[in-house]
Amino acid sequence: MAKRVAVIDIGSNSIRMVVYEKTSRFAFHLLHEAKSKVRLSENAYQNGGNLQPEAMQRTYNALSDFLSIAKSFNARKTLCVATSALRDAPNKKDFLSKISKQLQLNIKIIDGEKEAYLGSIACANLLPEQHNAISIDIGGGSTEFSLIDGKNVTNSFSLKLGTVRLKELYFDNKDIDGAIKYIDEKLECLDKFDATTLIGVGGTFRAISSVMIKNENYPLNKLHAYECSSGDFKKYLTKLLHSDAQQLKKIGIKQDRFDIIKPGVLILQRVLNRLSINKLITSGVGVRDGVYLADLLRHSKDKFPSNYNTSVRYLIDSHINDHNYSNQLNKLSKEIFDLVYEKLNLNIKYRRDLSISAKLYPSGSSVHFYSKNKHSYYLILSALEYGFTHKQILLIATLNRYAKNKHPSSTYINEFKDLLPDLKTLEKLSYILSLTIALLSHRPRNIDFKISFENKTLKIDSKNELHLSKEAVKRLSKIKELEIEF
Repeated sequence: MAKRVAVIDIGSNSIRMVVYEKTSRFAFHLLHEAKSKVRLSENAYQNGGNLQPEAMQRTYNALSDFLSIAKSFNARKTLCVATSALRDAPNKKDFLSKISKQLQLNIKIIDGEKEAYLGSIACANLLPEQHNAISIDIGGGSTEFSLIDGKNVTNSFSLKLGTVRLKELYFDNKDIDGAIKYIDEKLECLDKFDATTLIGVGGTFRAISSVMIKNENYPLNKLHAYECSSGDFKKYLTKLLHSDAQQLKKIGIKQDRFDIIKPGVLILQRVLNRLSINKLITSGVGVRDGVYLADLLRHSKDKFPSNYNTSVRYLIDSHINDHNYSNQLNKLSKEIFDLVYEKLNLNIKYRRDLSISAKLYPSGSSVHFYSKNKHSYYLILSALEYGFTHKQILLIATLNRYAKNKHPSSTYINEFKDLLPDLKTLEKLSYILSLTIALLSHRPRNIDFKISFENKTLKIDSKNELHLSKEAVKRLSKIKELEIEF
């Protein structure tokens, strides 16, 4: 696969492009993102589905600019897919021919089932693992669903429900009752599913989640993997449905979404009425990311290898030079945790978060050595994007921020109290990481000591003096539950 790949997704409402760069076999990061609200399907549903000249020209102009951007990044491959608007258009051949001849871009029209599948493999691979979940992707012309259980995607299907479609057929005519009847008829197929988690893909879901994050003073400025309860989400749906343009603006809905937000909200409301959903998760990835992953993972059944995380690998590839030291930190932190976690009354679930924090500890040095903790914190908070909950991301970053320094302050914990463990748990995990770093102060080629644990004493046994390690351990902010003996 090419090192840099551009992916274009032509939807009924917007077209989007992403440019990804590989850093190793399965690791990648986002180089650029572009979006244009071309409204390709504008006035199409009132004209037998035929694309209108102005909408096609807007789309042509945006695609021309997208290709210019891809060229500026030296993208060696451009993948372009189109969904409902082109799929349903009787006059699509004219548009496709013009794009092919004048822009030398081949557009692949994908069917609804494929569209649903691509969006859901992005969710399955790039969100924290979910079980008994159903994904929903509300577009301008259609809405896609898939069942997700771990990394497995099944029952992908598409319904002719979309924000622009509903707007033009019902909302513009103020026929809300007709819209509800139409939606409910289409959603009858959901009655056979019993999913308890709803994963939201697409602009409508992200717009609502953005509003919730802003209005609820959510402590982390991150949309991907944002979680909320069904009750809280339903309150916002009701509020949005009963808001006029001025109220929508005050709530935080962008003006270019005023005319299509309510059709999308109504679809979500009717979906939640049919399913027993407890938790909702927002996905920052969708069809375009699924197109990229299907290409990247084509020889591994559209799944990353077991226990592999692409964001962790990207950070290692891009910001850590000494991989041996990083691996030693990872190994030793797990060894210490396994010896002491029961004595320290720590939940076993923190083992993975601690070990990843240890592995990524050297990353900040790539920015500035003397402020490496601060930079590791910001790198992790920003770039540890895929496969982790917000609680995990913040914990991993926080442990790096306070490594070898004083324990996390109560002020800091209060700022993120809804996402962080309690102060005592943080102090203990922070101490284990700091101790790991201290014991490797002499940077051995191979770990040259053994550790054991008796009562409340962690014993370090080595044929070497470990002079620097002893000094570093003495400087640590101790915890009363643990003694260190050389």
